[in-house]
Amino acid sequence: MEKEIILSASHLKKSFRTGKKGLHIGKKGSHTGDNNLVHAVDDVSLEVIKGETLALVGESGCGKSTLARLLMRMINSDEGSIYFEGKEISHLSERKMRPYRKKMQMVFQDPASSLDPRMKIRDIIAEPLIAWNVYDSKAKRDDRILELLNLVDLREDCLDRYPHQFSGGQRQRIGIARAIALNPDLLICDESVSALDVCVQAQILNLLKSLKQQMGLTCLFISHDLAVVSFIADRVVVMKNGRICEMAPASQIYSNPGHEYTKYLLSSVPRIKEYD
Repeated sequence: MEKEIILSASHLKKSFRTGKKGLHIGKKGSHTGDNNLVHAVDDVSLEVIKGETLALVGESGCGKSTLARLLMRMINSDEGSIYFEGKEISHLSERKMRPYRKKMQMVFQDPASSLDPRMKIRDIIAEPLIAWNVYDSKAKRDDRILELLNLVDLREDCLDRYPHQFSGGQRQRIGIARAIALNPDLLICDESVSALDVCVQAQILNLLKSLKQQMGLTCLFISHDLAVVSFIADRVVVMKNGRICEMAPASQIYSNPGHEYTKYLLSSVPRIKEYD
């Protein structure tokens, strides 16, 4: 059976110009030999298969988050093309891009900064439902909010509280509830467990795996931690300096890595030493 490609990128490039005042977006066709030009994403091509969890890994600064923002069209690429469900979206206007926004959602790294501290949890989760006018009555919307709370294992008494009243793990569950409210086809998790302690990380990873099965989600999971990735990924893409250096099934990455950089990353994963 032929696998369905939900998202693909071809030869994506994105550069930023550095200067005395900081980082600036480079112009199209900027000179590749310019010492002040940082190639955050440099000729990247990849495919995300429907129903899988594709992990994007690499050290901080390798271009993972920039690539995620390119794929979401939060920023525009200098070169290359992006296809979502067979439609090229690289150059769509914001108006034409709007229907795709509903199908592509993101869970961010820091739940504290991605949730409005002035809004109650009820309003945070309701926000995408209201923006897209999903329900014609408040009662139906409230039922959906309760359903979403149940999906992320939070109680109903959370609804009239504010983000600062919750732990980091609970705030991330709230962010996930908001992200899945519109039943997206693709969920991009950008370092979504890196700000959490190890025990809470495991809980959130289990939640994401459960949601994937229940909702048929496709997930692009971005992380610098290969130990985390081993638990959730079907395939792994390894990035270094804005380029892909290896792409393979997770089992192969961990058992027989083909690139020296992948071997280096794996050697950095903490292991429990056994003593006689």
